Amino acid sequence: MDSGSVRRTLAPTAVKIAGIEFDRVVTTAVDFDATPEGHHTRYGPDGSLVGLTIVNARWWLEKDGEIAITLAEQKVRATDIGAVLAAA
Repeated sequence: MDSGSVRRTLAPTAVKIAGIEFDRVVTTAVDFDATPEGHHTRYGPDGSLVGLTIVNARWWLEKDGEIAITLAEQKVRATDIGAVLAAA
């Protein structure tokens, strides 16, 4: 690495939404889906939710003041994730 290069290391981030904790742990997904809101979900071999990509998070928060995620069995809402978005 030359002296002009900067190496960044991202700190692990975890977000808890409606009792489900999401972090940056690598997990193998075997099934993929999308929510009615357009977010992307990933499920493990046992059917548990192992990954979630929130699409247009800032837009949803500015538009509705929350991010709604409709899963097969429940709908969760996140309103207090500003610190996570600010870091992005």
